Amino acid sequence: METKRQQKVARQLQKDLSEIFQREMAHQFGSAFITVTNVRISPDLSIARVYLSFLATKNKELLLDTIREKSRSIRQHLGERVRHQLRIVPDLQFFLDDTAEYAAKMDKLFAGLDIPPAPPEEEEE
Repeated sequence: METKRQQKVARQLQKDLSEIFQREMAHQFGSAFITVTNVRISPDLSIARVYLSFLATKNKELLLDTIREKSRSIRQHLGERVRHQLRIVPDLQFFLDDTAEYAAKMDKLFAGLDIPPAPPEEEEE
């Protein structure tokens, strides 16, 4: 379970990284829309696992690899934003968050199920 400090830092990092992806580095990733869906931070606040979701892109793995290559630059932008709140800027590890795709797939499976109605029950007197 995360401590309150971890939760606060994770929320702040999520907000700052979202702004970095949408404003400062948007031109480097083309027309793709990048959403920071979740951030999990280690107890010592040194490693942040960042979960990303992508829209308007064909090859998500290629975009994720590009982001991983530019992680040093992203971390530098993040450091400029959090330098007064954190002693060290956490190392960033980026992961693809596919929960929305998984939920859509499950909805499609459930919609395709043919469930027959239950047989009528006889009333007891």
